[in-house]
Amino acid sequence: MTPDDRRRPRRWHVVVVGGGVSGLSAAYHLTRAARSTVRVTVLDKAPVVGGHLRVGEVAGVPVDLGAESLLNRRPEAVGLARAVGLGGDIVHPAPLGAGLWTRGSVVPLPRHTVMGVPADPSELAAVLDRDDIAVVEAEPELPGMPLPSGEDVAIGRFVSGRMGRAVVDRLVEPLLAGVYAGHADELSLRATVPALAVAAGTHRSLTEAAASVIADEPGADVPVFAGIRGGVGRLPAAIAAASGADVRTGVTVRGLARMPYGWRIETGPAARPEAVDADAVIVAVPATPATRLLRDAAPMVSAELAGLEYASVAVVTIALPRAAFPAVPLSSGFLVPPVEGRVTKAVTLSAVKWPWLSEAAGDLVVLRASVGRHGSVADLQREDGELVDLVLADLAEALGVTGRPVDSMVTRWGGALPQYAVGHQEQMSRATAAAAAVPGLALCGAAYEGVGIAACVASAQLAAAGILGGLGLVPVSEA
Repeated sequence: MTPDDRRRPRRWHVVVVGGGVSGLSAAYHLTRAARSTVRVTVLDKAPVVGGHLRVGEVAGVPVDLGAESLLNRRPEAVGLARAVGLGGDIVHPAPLGAGLWTRGSVVPLPRHTVMGVPADPSELAAVLDRDDIAVVEAEPELPGMPLPSGEDVAIGRFVSGRMGRAVVDRLVEPLLAGVYAGHADELSLRATVPALAVAAGTHRSLTEAAASVIADEPGADVPVFAGIRGGVGRLPAAIAAASGADVRTGVTVRGLARMPYGWRIETGPAARPEAVDADAVIVAVPATPATRLLRDAAPMVSAELAGLEYASVAVVTIALPRAAFPAVPLSSGFLVPPVEGRVTKAVTLSAVKWPWLSEAAGDLVVLRASVGRHGSVADLQREDGELVDLVLADLAEALGVTGRPVDSMVTRWGGALPQYAVGHQEQMSRATAAAAAVPGLALCGAAYEGVGIAACVASAQLAAAGILGGLGLVPVSEA
């Protein structure tokens, strides 16, 4: 994309549509790579940047109301946090195990699993009955492995066929729900657990495949997760400030149009539209609005994104006095299998898991419960007070909690988590390839490389690299 020299601006102008962590990361990588030759404008309809990352206060204590951790075993998110000045505040959770609330009690989550797929049947006695464990023990003798290269399957159906339905219902489902708020029988093995999919193509049993994935993981001296003192929700503002981009909040983008010189972005109310012109655009919003924005300007991209479904969830944050617990568990929290029929999907004992939060909370125990799964909206339609009461009832039964909270907050995240259905990777590859074929267009966000913050940052890096390469500023591989 090369406009006429007489119309070329002093610097290339790139507009990023979406001010979540993906869009802000794209802006940061654009300006870092070519600050003197690129100016970046970020447009977001929300009043503040951050998307699904936000810090609030419960009982005067700062808490994350969205994602609360970064994947530490990938470099993108923790590296970016350090680069934007938060390196001194990077912390790691206490070395505690997690639990599983199953069949009336909270038991330790088996240690040697890959997204709930067990590598060691001897660890399953607290979760499965003897007959179900026998099915897992017999799995290595089943025919049918390995998984053909490139073939995608629903993880729930694949695991159920090898290890029995109980493994899916009691282990795979709660772990997948914690990440995707989805259903194991609908989610893609290759998209959700790619390492296991690869291993399933080279090992004669699923048990062996899971064991090989675990064997390849970094040692215990490399923490799986990291956090930020004061909340991961501090990250977006830090990225925005470090990027040097012109970040505009409260701006609705209504349309995108290809022009002879680049792009025109229509913003503002329909009655008084305003135009922003740019040489290139990065679309960093969920698939549903992206489909609408790109319908005319990039119909092939829009068609690939159409139909991608999202799950809505709620986070119920509660502060309780320590006296409300018979004994505060030394655990990071627990997951709840959907077959248990509970409102609560998972509980994080935040003030136990994060030492900085324990210090800030003093005599209070701050925890958060997750509610909601793909296709299940009834619980999310309840009033805040009713949701808090239902979570408290679950806590009473699971942990013996009594009394009322000192404070609570319900945060609702509509359409927060894309559903990685079977064939998702191929579909998103087609979408990003179609976008790359349109001069000055790129996509990034949770739909493409993964739902975690690290994956969103990686997606943003790829989008920024593609735009810079298209402008002829730096090779794509070097951005």
